[in-house]
Amino acid sequence: MSDEFESGDAIDAATAAIRDGDLVIYPTETVYGLAGDATDPDAVERVFEAKGRSRDKPLSMAVPDVGTALAYTCPTEREERFMREFLPGPVTVVVDRWEALPDGLTAGKPKVGIRIPDHPIALALLEAAGAVTATSANISGNPSATAADELDDITEMAAVVLDGGETGGTGSTVVDVEAETIHRRGANADAVERWLDE
Repeated sequence: MSDEFESGDAIDAATAAIRDGDLVIYPTETVYGLAGDATDPDAVERVFEAKGRSRDKPLSMAVPDVGTALAYTCPTEREERFMREFLPGPVTVVVDRWEALPDGLTAGKPKVGIRIPDHPIALALLEAAGAVTATSANISGNPSATAADELDDITEMAAVVLDGGETGGTGSTVVDVEAETIHRRGANADAVERWLDE
């Protein structure tokens, strides 16, 4: 059973758990996310197992800032401009990845979704723990949680639950800037569309 933390010590506990290869549930400005070390193949596999997610569906990764994103990806100049315009924020940007990332994270595909949540608890976790998985904290097929008390049985798989109260509720907009394709419309979708049109 996971422990719920609401104090400042929570980030230390969550960071230690991620470094140990365990999973952490964390709030974002959209929904609650499930974090494992995005650079560790075993931790990535634990995320898939916890969610009951098909291995052919890639996971996105969350980082604390664009500079960190550049350490794991190879965006074009336009993609980087987009990232600096919309991140942090409720947008996931699909860009070319470096080969060092686990194939399991991206389902063997050459691109990875990058997310920088605009939420103080999420950003504090990312600044301390580094790159983690960015996927909703729910069993696949179940609704996404917008409050800690809405989390399903996936909490049993997490070492730490960071309770940040209620979140925004609308999933992030997923966009491939180079392809000028919005894969999923969510928060800020209209602004993303306008930027692509310009």
